Amino acid sequence: MTHIDSTVASPALELTSTNPAATVIHPASESAREWWRTAVIYQVYPRSFADGNGDGIGDIPGITSRLDHLVELGVDAVWLSPFYRSPQADAGYDVADYRDVDPLFGTLADFEELLAQARSRGLRVIADLVPNHTSDDHEWFKDALAAGPGSPERARYLFREGKGAAGELPPNNWKSIFGGPAWTRVSDRTSPLASDGVTDGEWYLHMFDTRQPDLDWEHPEVRAEFEDVLRFWLDRGVDGFRIDVAHGMVKAPGLPDWDGDTSMVEGATEAHEAAEDGSTGAGNSGPMFDQDGVHDIYRAWHKVLAEYTGDRALVAEAWVEPLSRLARYVRSDEMHQAFNFSYLTTAWDAAALRGVVTASLEASDEVGAPTTWVLSNHDVIRHASRMGLTGAAVRPNGIGTNDPQPDAELGLRRARAASLQMLGLPGSAYVYQGEELGLPEHTDLDDDLRQDPAWWRSGYTEAGRDGCRVPLPWEADKPGYGFGPTGKSWLPQPDSYKACAADVQRSTEGSTFAMYRSALALRKANDLGLGSLAWVDDFAGADSVLAFVNNGVLVLTNFGETPVALPAGAEVLVASGPLTGAGVPQDTTVWLTV
Repeated sequence: MTHIDSTVASPALELTSTNPAATVIHPASESAREWWRTAVIYQVYPRSFADGNGDGIGDIPGITSRLDHLVELGVDAVWLSPFYRSPQADAGYDVADYRDVDPLFGTLADFEELLAQARSRGLRVIADLVPNHTSDDHEWFKDALAAGPGSPERARYLFREGKGAAGELPPNNWKSIFGGPAWTRVSDRTSPLASDGVTDGEWYLHMFDTRQPDLDWEHPEVRAEFEDVLRFWLDRGVDGFRIDVAHGMVKAPGLPDWDGDTSMVEGATEAHEAAEDGSTGAGNSGPMFDQDGVHDIYRAWHKVLAEYTGDRALVAEAWVEPLSRLARYVRSDEMHQAFNFSYLTTAWDAAALRGVVTASLEASDEVGAPTTWVLSNHDVIRHASRMGLTGAAVRPNGIGTNDPQPDAELGLRRARAASLQMLGLPGSAYVYQGEELGLPEHTDLDDDLRQDPAWWRSGYTEAGRDGCRVPLPWEADKPGYGFGPTGKSWLPQPDSYKACAADVQRSTEGSTFAMYRSALALRKANDLGLGSLAWVDDFAGADSVLAFVNNGVLVLTNFGETPVALPAGAEVLVASGPLTGAGVPQDTTVWLTV
């Protein structure tokens, strides 16, 4: 039982006992020390991280030039979003060649230099893999169009005859995650009239953009191809792969109709206590998701990685609920990590967060895997803005100029508290580039500049993901805030980025960067990633307090209006915001020794 001496500091709340109840729900790990169990992994979105050649688009040499920032921050590994050859119809998630670097980002030699420089600094590198679909520029798809119906080339994709008297209707009623139908019809006529733009042939499935045809993962050539792609990059030294749409590669037999909706980001829209199984509504369901067949793929991939030394890792991007279903992806012979989107989509509420953390740890402990925590990424509104939204729609897909705007001060205060709380949890954690600077979403981006296909495929109703993908500010007084040598940036940066620039934050006491840097150092020094978790319940006003102990560190977040007293004699290790006297104010997290 954790012992904390109590103190009374009116009007703050106080501990009600010198021996507050501590309920252990997750034991410390005594033996398993693979790096991925505890790692803090930093997501780099290449086109927006740093520009090395001055064309306004981030690239691999730019990433290499800024690795020391990540070392100073204290992360353990870097995850790179796609850098492969691509027409960039969906910012690189439409891959035309899985074995080469797109010239937009550099060369294969540049990538190998990045690996070498990262390794020399003690940083591991995870590559993104996009196996659900290819680009329509991929040689396989070009061959499929040329070969025609019934060909072996088309069998690698999900081509089907349409419904209706002349096949003029899609094969089923599925919708694209980006909006609109999930099917596109092609022309299979061989006469000269085939160039007139009329389509009269088969349809192909694309759960995302029209230019991202889904592969048929029942086909042995598809499976063999991707095992070879894994080896290609493992041979060059990558430490693992983040698997895009890991729950979507296998579809239900017969591709049955389904009347549900799909979207990039699902989840509850107002504060509530998560369901007993941790569900928040974050999961994608339907016959195109979370089919049992995906697990055979990952068992085969697990064997491929086991051929290599160095604890290589597979990370699932799987929007799956309940958490017991997500845990199936990280069984001992499958993936090593899975993003916890139930946690990301949980409202800023003490009871809701306690519920999802408990359910997450219980589900992952059942299969002996770490829980992986995340608050932001390239597909969701940055949490410094998301947490500043109020009202019913707190998680829209992007924020436009005419949409309700977040409270910037409230959002940053809550984001800092949420980040410090997350980094105190046992397991692994992900940091999206710029969140260590407290970057907000770009919410007044000119609609004419938007590049996310979700913007036009939704009929211009969803602003999309461009607002969280704006190039980073490195130096406040340079053109483009130092993103590159010319001041160009592929998306304009908001004026608010000047105060967020990395050079400003490094020299500012109490900055968001300083908080992250301190927390990551303390996390490592106290071995929190392998630690236990015990809820501490004996606080007056406990409904508005979330408190847990991990390896002798008390992590306390106050959600209520009344300050919470600091335990007598406790040492403050790091706080997300200023403390008032002996109290922890609302929307503030503090780490204390106990």
